[in-house]
Amino acid sequence: KLVNSLKGVSSRRLRQEFPDLRRHYYRANKLWSGSYFAGSVGGAPLSIVKQYIEQQNRPV
Repeated sequence: KLVNSLKGVSSRRLRQEFPDLRRHYYRANKLWSGSYFAGSVGGAPLSIVKQYIEQQNRPV
């Protein structure tokens, strides 16, 4: 329930701040997928976590 709530709130705020998202996701009418992932980083510094995320492949 917590994750779904966070996804809902973040989706609304992102759509308000970035109106282009409305047009891009108009047909699906949702910003996030129905699934989610939670994990830990074992105390790694945020700079390392950020670098790891930025280096991941992005969907086209």
